[in-house]
Amino acid sequence: MRGRRAGGRATIWHMGLPDHHLTDGETLVSSFHPHWKRLVVPVVAFVLIVVAAAAAIWFLPSDFSYAFQARIAVAVIAVLLLIVWSVVPYLQWRTTSYLLTSHRFTISSGLLSKSTDEIPMSKVNTVSSDQTLVERLFGSGTLVVESAGERGQLALRDIPRIQEVRSQLFRLVEDAPDETPD
Repeated sequence: MRGRRAGGRATIWHMGLPDHHLTDGETLVSSFHPHWKRLVVPVVAFVLIVVAAAAAIWFLPSDFSYAFQARIAVAVIAVLLLIVWSVVPYLQWRTTSYLLTSHRFTISSGLLSKSTDEIPMSKVNTVSSDQTLVERLFGSGTLVVESAGERGQLALRDIPRIQEVRSQLFRLVEDAPDETPD
């Protein structure tokens, strides 16, 4: 989150949702990315690819007639592998954001083409969470939101601080006004 002072008052810019996108009376409760554990495989892949490429370039015999071309080929293959195994997963993680406001739950993802799902709090029927043993150790899990909309049930994997998010969401659903006319 970034902030700036304007006329003695702080204006907050939240990940994925500037203040001017909030409706009247709507407040931001929480904003977050998927859990950092999604980055473990890309980081390990990055290290392994860099080490393997460096070793291949280093150990290529210099008296080999195509040594220069072989080193270039190793570097190009390493860059392609880095893009597929490290850069793309990082960008997917970085461009996926969850925003929980007093009126809606917003799931946004995508870099070149953006996809956004918004679930109004008044349409949420059930909020539940699932955690494996490993997810419990990390404090993450899968949040399942069932809504009255066309999507029905939405399972969101790798939610950080799952119990806190679930409690916040449940509290907001309980406080949401019904949209049915009297």
